[in-house]
Amino acid sequence: MRSNIKFTAAAAATAALALGLTACGTASDPGAQAGDGSQGDTSKALVVAASPTPHADILNYVKDNLAKEAGLKLEVKEFTDYVLPNTATQQGQVDANFFQHKPYLDDFNKKNGTTIVPVVDVHLEPLGLYSKKAKGIKDIKAGQTVAVPNDTTNEGRALALLADNGLITLKDGAGTDAKLSDIADAKGLKFKELEAATLPRALNDVDAAVINGNYAIEADLKPATDSLALEKAEGNPYANFLAVKEGNEDDARVQKLVKLLGSPEVKKFIEDTYAGSVVPAFGAAK
Repeated sequence: MRSNIKFTAAAAATAALALGLTACGTASDPGAQAGDGSQGDTSKALVVAASPTPHADILNYVKDNLAKEAGLKLEVKEFTDYVLPNTATQQGQVDANFFQHKPYLDDFNKKNGTTIVPVVDVHLEPLGLYSKKAKGIKDIKAGQTVAVPNDTTNEGRALALLADNGLITLKDGAGTDAKLSDIADAKGLKFKELEAATLPRALNDVDAAVINGNYAIEADLKPATDSLALEKAEGNPYANFLAVKEGNEDDARVQKLVKLLGSPEVKKFIEDTYAGSVVPAFGAAK
């Protein structure tokens, strides 16, 4: 049984308050491990906030198989939303997080005044179009409803996937932050904007949905085989990375984790475990 701490979306408000209270806790408090002068002290655990799948799974593989030999104490805290991991990292309740891609982080920092920065790319979770009613793209027709993520960057990413597969046409110049108003021709389709985590559950209520890879996997969907359309990995800007508050990039514990996440062992774990639904995206530290 995992010893990780799970934060659910339902507890978001309570957890957010707790973050503010514990950020100034004593060194004996679990939440005070980060930002209490322990940076660079490899005897202290590195606390990383992560989405359950595949992020926490990858981190737990590192924790169980690689960290001890590397002299790294690693603690994984699971979050099921896209806000609290960055909030916790900014406030110092955790040392790092692993759940997001660069367009999302850029948008989050801009809107919230946070200073989170990427450290190293780890993997890509291809965004996919799924349906319980349609067997192929040609079965998605005028009058039907497609659900898309309601956060800025993932909505733009979803619309790009639909456009790439001929289901809609976007206005010239629509970029990664495209929204429904940037659709030039919806080709008769209707759209429903929903929180990303709820999209798998919405499949029974809509004709199709564009779902983030981690949420698809959690819902027992196999992106490589179950999707009607899937993002291409080559040249994709949406690699997920380890991130820290600016200024903590050189923390000795962070750098140890960077090396482990880019190791051949982790690459093999990702390839063997996810069979194309999650793709290694190792690169130089940013």
